[in-house]
Amino acid sequence: MFNKKKLLLATGLLALAGTANAAYEIKLDNNDTITFGGYIKADARYTDGTVAATDYWYGSGTALTESISNFGIAVNESRINTKYQHGDLTGFIEMDFYGEAVRGGGNEIISNSSNPRIRHAFIKYKNLLIGETWSTFVNTSALAEAADFGGPLVAAAFIRQGQVRYTMGNFQVSVENPESYGGVSGNDSMPDIIGRYNFKGDWGNVAIAAVAKQLQTVGGNEESALGYGISGRINTFGKDDFRFQFHGGEVGRYIGVTASKDLIGEEVEETTSISVAYRHFWSEGLRSTAFYGNTTTDVADYDRTHWGVNLFKNVTKQLSFGVEVGNFEMEDKNVDSDYLQFSAKYVL
Repeated sequence: MFNKKKLLLATGLLALAGTANAAYEIKLDNNDTITFGGYIKADARYTDGTVAATDYWYGSGTALTESISNFGIAVNESRINTKYQHGDLTGFIEMDFYGEAVRGGGNEIISNSSNPRIRHAFIKYKNLLIGETWSTFVNTSALAEAADFGGPLVAAAFIRQGQVRYTMGNFQVSVENPESYGGVSGNDSMPDIIGRYNFKGDWGNVAIAAVAKQLQTVGGNEESALGYGISGRINTFGKDDFRFQFHGGEVGRYIGVTASKDLIGEEVEETTSISVAYRHFWSEGLRSTAFYGNTTTDVADYDRTHWGVNLFKNVTKQLSFGVEVGNFEMEDKNVDSDYLQFSAKYVL
């Protein structure tokens, strides 16, 4: 059996090396497979305005006293993953190269090297998932297609963390890693609890989710928090689709990638967030997305917005090029920046 597995593995690797097509599933025997995936993405980005340039916009930024222009080229979004399948048992691991915040720890003086980081690492057995992956609160199908990494992250449920999740048909429940963002870090004794129900059909999908948290304030108090969200992707005409997210309540760090905190001093933050995107196919290999996202908070009085319009062209099934223009604004600090981004992406 050992020799047979070695032969099948060698055959699979030869097939992998001999074609540019996505023949990346290697069958070891009737019950065991290894799958390799990921993509290589290069971005050229020009920004101009009073928010300091970054490789992508998220929920915050550095406010500048005067407008500055910046051009940069980065490949940090590129990623690789491996899936191991043995009957009902699955193991999955993925990494990209944003290992230190937005710029990935790169050194632009010499080599632009960046640090790898784990995106996903989990085990799934039947209906049980254990490990780090997208929070159960996140509906990834509702994220806009964008050249900028993740599109309007400022208004998206976008968080990966350690968890134990159980799925029962359309209902999911999980206990997840806690963190009192804006409060005391490392003093969270109770996990976050998340419940989600999914509606699915030929028309698309809609997810309704809620998160309950126990937070630790800087003053040593405990505060309970409850947030909610509804999100989805609706098929419209032809291959077009409409994507949306709406979140409210005490969602805190689950929304906006630092656009919202759990706590401001001793107070639990209240957040309202909306994101919409429409994707239109001009032809089989040509498509555009227009997106808009805004998050506001009550206590800190944040007001953050990101909008963009793009065009993607598939040259082959694996290779695409894109261009995007847009604007990121922190109205609460009276600053904003425009950006123009070109991207090239090869899906492995």
